[in-house]
Amino acid sequence: MKPYREKLGIKSWAEADRPREKLLLKGRRQLTDAELIAILIGSGNRGETAVDLSRRMLGTYDNDLDKLGRVTVKELSKFKGIGEAKAITIVAALEIGRRRKEIAKKEAVKITSSTAAFEVLIPVFADLDHEEFWILMLNHANCVIGKQSISSGGLAGTVADPKIIFKIALEHNASAVILAHNHPSGNLTPSEEDIDITKKLVLAGSLLDLQVLDHLIVTDKLYYSFGDEGLI
Repeated sequence: MKPYREKLGIKSWAEADRPREKLLLKGRRQLTDAELIAILIGSGNRGETAVDLSRRMLGTYDNDLDKLGRVTVKELSKFKGIGEAKAITIVAALEIGRRRKEIAKKEAVKITSSTAAFEVLIPVFADLDHEEFWILMLNHANCVIGKQSISSGGLAGTVADPKIIFKIALEHNASAVILAHNHPSGNLTPSEEDIDITKKLVLAGSLLDLQVLDHLIVTDKLYYSFGDEGLI
């Protein structure tokens, strides 16, 4: 059996190389992703420093924070040295980062295209492994006045109740709405149910003088627009 080689702990490093000290001395932007995660988890395991463990975790997910942000507490807890508490800390921190991006978009945004609508909506669908149906509410100038979750379903579908959709839109004094739901499978092709509910909602909206401008099907990075395809 090979003799165990003791790890070189972070505390034995030069002060400027320790993540916490490095952040204080040089600023947060000078830290690598692994060093930032190391600050979150605090310590590594018997054979790895917190930074080494963080590098290994990131490497498992192609050094992509977006991919790491989709990982569950249970999956993170499989890494040696990452218990439930540390896993929860990582998940919570990455969720705060996702929400920060969403808050940054809260200033009045005018929707002039399906792409503009997609950019407003993508934060709410990021990292979901199940379907959700949302509406984007607009004023008479097509500026966003709110967005609202309508329903949450399973991997295969969700329910869009016209009564709930238009009740919420009218309560917000919306002049128009954009419908949106995600396809966790990555398939952008609308189902027959997607097409049918879109037709139903467009008709209901016209009766209420509340225009349905578009319906987006969203995947991780792409979208399908009923409006662009001439289906509305």
